Amino acid sequence: MTPTLDSALRNKPSLTTEKGFGRARAILLAARALLASEGYAGLSMRRVAQDAGMSLSNVQHYYGSKEQLLEALLLYTMDEFQAKMDRIAVAMAGRPQVERFLTTIDMFLDEITDPVTHAIFFEIWALASRHPFASELMGRMMARERKAVYGLIRGLNPAIGDEEAMQRAVLIVAQVEGLMLFRLDRHARPGQFAAVRASVHKVLLTLATVP
Repeated sequence: MTPTLDSALRNKPSLTTEKGFGRARAILLAARALLASEGYAGLSMRRVAQDAGMSLSNVQHYYGSKEQLLEALLLYTMDEFQAKMDRIAVAMAGRPQVERFLTTIDMFLDEITDPVTHAIFFEIWALASRHPFASELMGRMMARERKAVYGLIRGLNPAIGDEEAMQRAVLIVAQVEGLMLFRLDRHARPGQFAAVRASVHKVLLTLATVP
């Protein structure tokens, strides 16, 4: 089973209370904002503690190092993605599978064009080329995305086998992640965003369904 923030904290040697979970999330939110605005170089444990309104020792109780904090932050971000996918699945119960796929793709596009999320992923991508721990984190994130997309497209066309569906899931994730390079702004340039989204729907639907 893929670990989550809650399961990671529950498996700590010391008991984490509900109040503790709240503090852990507050730390991650402070770290998220700081990473987006200052980059990894500006992400210090002391600054995170200051922004979260806590002592440095409190932050270190939950996250023993800067690398552990970054790992938890990425894990938390992926858990949020999964929660949004789960809500889409519940809201679209009984609807055609292809609609759920395209709605989930729209959610991904909305997320990667959010300025904070965009900045965080760019920072981690850059780190992954220089730091083994960041490369491993990015690998885990991509694996979760591939698995999620595979679950969405598997069976859309019975002529596409499971192995081929997984290869297509890899390509779909690469297409979506690659759009971050274009710095799409759905608020400042809504027309451009709508046109790109329509093109993405066409391309990804072909990948998901055409043998």
